[in-house]
Amino acid sequence: MLEGFQDNLFTTLDFWYFTINLIMALLCGLVISIFYRLSYRGPHYSASFVQALVILAMVTALVIMVIGNNLARAFGLVGAMSIIRFRTAVKDTQDIVFIFFALAAGMAAGVGLKSLAFFGTFMIGLIIFSLHRIRYAQPHKKQFLLQFQFQLEGDESPYIAILDKYCKSHKLVNMQSLGELNQFELSFYVELRRKDQHGQMLKELNSTAFVQHVRLYLDEDQF
Repeated sequence: MLEGFQDNLFTTLDFWYFTINLIMALLCGLVISIFYRLSYRGPHYSASFVQALVILAMVTALVIMVIGNNLARAFGLVGAMSIIRFRTAVKDTQDIVFIFFALAAGMAAGVGLKSLAFFGTFMIGLIIFSLHRIRYAQPHKKQFLLQFQFQLEGDESPYIAILDKYCKSHKLVNMQSLGELNQFELSFYVELRRKDQHGQMLKELNSTAFVQHVRLYLDEDQF
């Protein structure tokens, strides 16, 4: 009878231990996802990735609790996980950072280090957000990628005068033949004199003879 009481007691304690750890992992995952949303700058924002960060922290905590101090379970889980193939390409380096961030928070919650999981999540999240706000390591000079199609007629390049007018500097980085007679796609790196004049530059280029399909890019954002 005493043995059954002890089993029930330990089962109850384990239940609350697991529940509290999972809740802590959930809270850390939510905090991480919030910091990700606040600091994300790229054009490929994915709501499913944000949700996955929350679930990843909880799943990691669960895996750590399942393994515990059992070496056989650890090898068993490694073998089971090795059959899974992840084919989703991660396009942004910061996404990889946040994946490891969620894994680390989940591991801390899974082993019961609640204070470490909570404060570590907030500290790292605040640092990431602060670096984003002060634009740390962002280049002072912003170069745009300008692309357009041009039909070459003689030696004239009427677009050069427009580039000189709106750009501090411009450099031809690629010239590709489109297969049609004298039709080329040109790519320039340009540094604008004033960023708010990009619309006027595009308008003048589009109205220039033999120039069409004008596009302007900065950090994969299209204007």
